[in-house]
Amino acid sequence: MRAPVLTQKRARRLRRKMSLPEVLLWQRLRGRGFRRQHPVGAFILDFYCATASPAIEVDGLQHDSTTVQDARRDTWLQELGIRTLRIPASDVLRDPDAVAEHILGQLDED
Repeated sequence: MRAPVLTQKRARRLRRKMSLPEVLLWQRLRGRGFRRQHPVGAFILDFYCATASPAIEVDGLQHDSTTVQDARRDTWLQELGIRTLRIPASDVLRDPDAVAEHILGQLDED
């Protein structure tokens, strides 16, 4: 699904201003089929792998629990065949290698 032009522009800006947990994770996922700050419809996914269809969302402090908006977004993505895997930013900061291994392990299970 092609994203609106404004969403595409916003995604480009977000690629230039990634958070530290996103940068750490991108260093480990880059070259493994993932895209960063990938627009889908009106949403921008932190990381997306087109071949396996998972969306990886690095959730910061504002996401201590899944919000109603997150649940709606996840449901909409699921209808497109995109599964969302939410990772707390604190986990990425604590051990980015283990988080990357977990994500890549999820791909192997599919």
